[in-house]
Amino acid sequence: MNILIVEDEDLAVKKIQKTLSSVEPQAKVSGVTDSIKSTVEWLQQNPAPDLILMDIELADGQSFEIFKLINITSPVIFTTSYDEYALKAFKVNSIDYLLKPVQKEELQSALEKYRQMRLHYGAKEGAEGENQMDTLLKELRRQLEPKDYRQRFLVKHGQKLVSIEIGEIAYFFSDGRLNFFKTHDNRKFVVDYTMDELEEMIDPKMFFRISRAFYVSVSCIDKIEEYFGNRLILSLRPAVEKEALVSREKVTDFKKWMGK
Repeated sequence: MNILIVEDEDLAVKKIQKTLSSVEPQAKVSGVTDSIKSTVEWLQQNPAPDLILMDIELADGQSFEIFKLINITSPVIFTTSYDEYALKAFKVNSIDYLLKPVQKEELQSALEKYRQMRLHYGAKEGAEGENQMDTLLKELRRQLEPKDYRQRFLVKHGQKLVSIEIGEIAYFFSDGRLNFFKTHDNRKFVVDYTMDELEEMIDPKMFFRISRAFYVSVSCIDKIEEYFGNRLILSLRPAVEKEALVSREKVTDFKKWMGK
């Protein structure tokens, strides 16, 4: 198996090579490039490798640009420092995405996916195989590009409409019939979106959905206490009319979110 490593950090290259030799001794690193320019030149001057391990963020830009400049037929395993929540949806895809520093077990799993993908794509020649690869790359690019999250909400206030900046909002909640948000200065507004719709609009770094009925910001959490049923109960600022419970299945992710 001939492998091209695309990585602009020397320590990361050494780590990948060491890990690769331990999980795939037969693999041969046929080249190492550190930029969009050098990668394009290498691919133009050498036979296509069996596999490419490619960092997303390179010194001269995102490695996605490489695919605009040259036709890549080799399978690609991306390595990245992006947070895992942005990538976990892709763990079921044929191409894998590894968080740096690359771990032995993760690389081993990715290589197994590569073998499965080679069987899949190897059976498809020409435009069909290329189109499927292109679809996967476009989906990854779409997910990793900065998302345009909602910056403000237009809501009714008496007989007029007012615009509330997202930074003014302490939390969103539902009473089962209507959905609301409260601002940090204790103003309450009806919001004309479902909680599931809000999930697509709100930056997950700013707000966390602790249950089906609540989205909370870090700054509104006054106290966290354990609650029966392996749940947590939150005291919020400003005070809320109902219990703000972190559901059991959300507790682990909530703790990670609070610790970032």
